Amino acid sequence: MTALNIIDFHPAPAPPRQETLAVRNVSKNYVIDRKPLRVLQDVNLGFAPGEFVSIVGRSGCGKSTLLRLIAGLEGGFSGEISLDGEAIRSTSLDRGLIFQDPSLLPWMTVRENVAFALINHDLTRQEKAARVAEHIELVGLSGFEQAYPKELSGGMAQRAAIARALVSKPKVLLLDEPLGALDALTRVHLQTELQRIWLQQKATMIMVTHDVEEAVYLGDRVVIMDAHPGRIRRIVDVPFAHPRDRASPALHAVRDEVLADLMDGAVR
Repeated sequence: MTALNIIDFHPAPAPPRQETLAVRNVSKNYVIDRKPLRVLQDVNLGFAPGEFVSIVGRSGCGKSTLLRLIAGLEGGFSGEISLDGEAIRSTSLDRGLIFQDPSLLPWMTVRENVAFALINHDLTRQEKAARVAEHIELVGLSGFEQAYPKELSGGMAQRAAIARALVSKPKVLLLDEPLGALDALTRVHLQTELQRIWLQQKATMIMVTHDVEEAVYLGDRVVIMDAHPGRIRRIVDVPFAHPRDRASPALHAVRDEVLADLMDGAVR
């Protein structure tokens, strides 16, 4: 019988306690049929530099709304969201965002799509070319630089979107169900690739997902949200070193704990 590898059971070092991103007492209302609907209620979260945080919860709990507020795509909230002590009031190159749809420009090649993210950067032509090549290689698309989006598989298109989001070297990368539209095998493969990319880049990553196993496999912490209004129910630490073995019994135990918490919240 093969000996059990217990490396994954050793707790990883605790992330630095300083916060690169802070969400303080954030509440948000929408207006539906001229009536206010509270979608977020007193959300408080801090994110350490280089940390990977997964956010899970039932549909309607405000996960994606929270991500959009951090990205600066929406306003009209109470409380404060800040990055390195500066209040977030609009979009910025400091924060990259990846959606479920890669949203590549169909008339541009992979290289041109990735380079488009650098259009407002103060870099020389040679510096931009080198950075684009570096990030295309990072996501495993070397050889497909001249391919158009219609010539890519779903997984390859999402890799190109990841390269485009990372090429500007954001401090925070926000991922809203980035693998949700992929088939099961491609999704598992890209989870491993996303972990590898994060370990190399070490940007702070915040990912919204409905996949509990994905959340636990990738996250240093899993934020569990309740709905109506959206609020934090619980935060679960995942104290295992990266890269992780998805077959680890200890990892499965954390997954089951998160899933049980979600199910308990669903029947309340």
